Amino acid sequence: MDTTTLRAPDSDPVESPSATDASPLSRRGFLRTAAIAGGGLVAVGLAACAPAGKPAWTFGPGVVSGQAAPSSGQPSVPPSMDHSPAPSASIVPVDHDATAKAVVDRFLGGEAATLPLGNQVLVPRLDGETKVFELTIDKIRHQIDATKDPIDALGYNGTWPGPRLAVVEGDKVRATFRNNLDESTGVHFHGQRVPNAMDGVPHVTQEPIQPGESFTYEFAARVPGSHMYHSHHNATDQVGRGLLGAFIVEPKDPAQRYERLYGATQDIIWISNDALGGFTINGRGFPATAPIVATLGDTIVIRFMNEGVMMHPWHLHGMPMRVVARDGYPLGSAAFTCDTLGVNPGERWDVVIECDEPGAWAFHCHVLPHAEGMDGMYGMVTALVVQGAAASAGAATATTFACRVPSVGRT
Repeated sequence: MDTTTLRAPDSDPVESPSATDASPLSRRGFLRTAAIAGGGLVAVGLAACAPAGKPAWTFGPGVVSGQAAPSSGQPSVPPSMDHSPAPSASIVPVDHDATAKAVVDRFLGGEAATLPLGNQVLVPRLDGETKVFELTIDKIRHQIDATKDPIDALGYNGTWPGPRLAVVEGDKVRATFRNNLDESTGVHFHGQRVPNAMDGVPHVTQEPIQPGESFTYEFAARVPGSHMYHSHHNATDQVGRGLLGAFIVEPKDPAQRYERLYGATQDIIWISNDALGGFTINGRGFPATAPIVATLGDTIVIRFMNEGVMMHPWHLHGMPMRVVARDGYPLGSAAFTCDTLGVNPGERWDVVIECDEPGAWAFHCHVLPHAEGMDGMYGMVTALVVQGAAASAGAATATTFACRVPSVGRT
């Protein structure tokens, strides 16, 4: 997992703002200024959305006098969509600015870095020319964010998402999964062309993996690109509870790999889910989602993977995305540019982003009930922070989604 540094730039890289524009409460302050404080990421000005003294927001149907006001810790699940008329009683206004700021402060304070990390590269051992991965299928306790109680979930090697498995086109792969659950399961390598007996669908191509038993999948990695592995048995429940991970097959030709083809400095896995724990990115809901931190001039690659049951249109503020591959297959001349990309269940889309606009840029699902409500932002929200070279040389660190594959997986 990469770490990148961030501190406030000494001056605005575009222009010197006026005293009013320099205010930490201004939009310009939010977009142009970033810093680290208390071991976590802080973007000065993002903490406040409106000038002091702005009236508190009120929302229908509102809260009846005498009832508890909404908590300041917005859950990952969406707020009520009930817009029926409020009871004929006095309404307690909701201080949207205060509650929204409190959640953003947690994000900017580096909450993601306080929680265990999934999506880590699992280095295989070699058995002759075969790359061997050994994984367990486990019951785990998982936190969606730092303030919520852990929930009962599932994971590969004890994490949600499971480890990132990375090989090269043509590699022989052997992956053994030991089932530590109290229920049966199976594993499907989504997007790979495998022998039928290795397809991972219980009662169709194999018997279910019973509790305490193991199953070994063996195949050659024939299809390069961004792929997934997940349960294919009681899948609505098991995948929804965390049995999912990324399977990356690098092209055999090094010149076709993203760090050579596009000069990518970060290769980011972004797995969405929308079942257990609400709307999550890599198993976390905002404010525990990790920011993506880049240096001005960097090129980054994001591999969107949808393991949920809903379509999620990912929207980046400030910069476009160049969409270069779908389901592992390069788009070539059909590549296109957009700022909002819908990713359906089971799909994988690879995008290239030129980080040419400094600032802290919101990055979120644009199905708005998946991202923001009465108590501010939650769920499928993060930020792309583009900082100057001077800021990237600071001492503090901020955790990102990025994982670089070690050389053992890229030969």
